[in-house]
Amino acid sequence: MTHRDRSPAPSLLYVVKQLELVTRAHLDAIVRESGVTALQYTALTVLERREGMTSADLVGGLERRGLIRRDPDPTNRRRRLISLTEDGRALLRRQAEPVAELEAHMVKDLDPDQRESFTEALQMCRAALSDLPMDGD
Repeated sequence: MTHRDRSPAPSLLYVVKQLELVTRAHLDAIVRESGVTALQYTALTVLERREGMTSADLVGGLERRGLIRRDPDPTNRRRRLISLTEDGRALLRRQAEPVAELEAHMVKDLDPDQRESFTEALQMCRAALSDLPMDGD
């Protein structure tokens, strides 16, 4: 038995964080040619699913690059609603295949049932933490 075999297994939180870091690094590499970061790409995908978010949620470089637009909220003139522009939609279409390939590669050693269970487990973990108060709340 080697020293490595006796080491305690890493915590689940450590493994999740390491997965997030390596995924973000690969996603950054994929979307770099589009001039956006992984965080900005993720924001665009959120907006694609949830049109009409407030501008407090998503702003900055995405608007300057013409990937999103902010329009007055017809029900509240002090709010601005964010939507994808055609350029934003085109960026998402260009990146869809490489991002899907990255995800497929990540789970290539899992069978379909394992993939489904893995996805469900991660969603359950996120949901469980979403309703947990943060320090100071």
